[in-house]
Amino acid sequence: MTMTTAAVVPIVRVNDVSKRFVIRKDNSIKERILNVGRGAKFKEDFFALKHVDLEIEAGTTIGLIGPNGSGKSTLLKAIGGIIQPTTGSVQRRGQMAALLELGAGFHPDLTGRENVYLNASIMGLSRRQTETHFEEILEFSGIGEFIDTQVKFYSSGMYVRLAFAVAVHVDPDLLLVDEVLAVGDEAFQKKCLDKIRAFQAEGRTIVLVSHTLSQITSMCSRAIVLAKGSVVFDGDPFDAVSVLRSGFATSIELDSLKDDRLKAAMANVELGRIKGARVTNSAGEQRPTFDTGDDIVVEVEIEAPKRLASWSVGLHINNPLGQLVTGATSTSLDVGLGELLGTCVARFTLPHAPFGSGEYGVTVALMGTQGQEIARVTDAASFSVNNHGGTWGPLRTDMTFEAIAGV
Repeated sequence: MTMTTAAVVPIVRVNDVSKRFVIRKDNSIKERILNVGRGAKFKEDFFALKHVDLEIEAGTTIGLIGPNGSGKSTLLKAIGGIIQPTTGSVQRRGQMAALLELGAGFHPDLTGRENVYLNASIMGLSRRQTETHFEEILEFSGIGEFIDTQVKFYSSGMYVRLAFAVAVHVDPDLLLVDEVLAVGDEAFQKKCLDKIRAFQAEGRTIVLVSHTLSQITSMCSRAIVLAKGSVVFDGDPFDAVSVLRSGFATSIELDSLKDDRLKAAMANVELGRIKGARVTNSAGEQRPTFDTGDDIVVEVEIEAPKRLASWSVGLHINNPLGQLVTGATSTSLDVGLGELLGTCVARFTLPHAPFGSGEYGVTVALMGTQGQEIARVTDAASFSVNNHGGTWGPLRTDMTFEAIAGV
């Protein structure tokens, strides 16, 4: 007797999906009346998606990236059933929760409490189930006393906090997130990312649209690059980010992009890539928080599939506003590097680092012959420095003060 193994059914299957929108060139009612019968001349078809095929396995985290107007949000809405494709089909199974745009599913004249019940019912929860989760939703959102205020008076951040709190408490098998986390404050963003990581550990499926590419490389198991409504790369997140950053022009025809231009975009990926970065103390222990004056070490893991005869590594440490606090390259530090083939860990050490209190992001880059950039990861890692009073700002100084009377 021969045993057969059942095929794993994807949680999402997108089959040859295209989405067409009609763009009208007559902008006023008067123009439309005058142009009756000549409509074809004053409108044109715009395809936000073109023949997209993909399958998403359960338990994976997929990142959708690409330039503005590339079709990321349209694809996410098609997966979520918010819009219907012009051609093709989308199959989906399991309980779904979606955060596709700010305030989606909220009625501005209802209170936050009423909108929790409304939004939860749209996502398939009964009133009794919502009542069971309500206190958890309220606590997670941090809305507090404003829960009984009409949401038209909420800030954009409050909208997102409440919407995300509802979405993650409907026990979804599939979570769709479209850039809305960028609106929340830093503490809430961290809470949301922690919740997403908990979902990953539980084996839930997440599809994420983000322009914060460090989120894609740190959280996703797979990334898809879109341009002009078509998939131009589907695979490893680091390779996808390298393709996006390689500067392929979105104004060229996709036929050439998929051929020569995509090959050129992938050339840098084939030269080398940054697999990750971490911040440690001098003992090699990875830490999220340091004190002023601690030794801080940034380790960068690099991979070169082909031999690099000449290469260097760069480091930028930025504050939360993206402003440079300090930076260097192996070349600026007068460190000569030999050939590289395979993997390597590059290490920057900042002894007795005089950072002031606050949050810091680490950006790393790999350069090749004549300093051309092969790969870059923005916000590849982060760390914070404790506040011990005294001075503040990115530089901790031994400032003193005195007041001289009678002068």
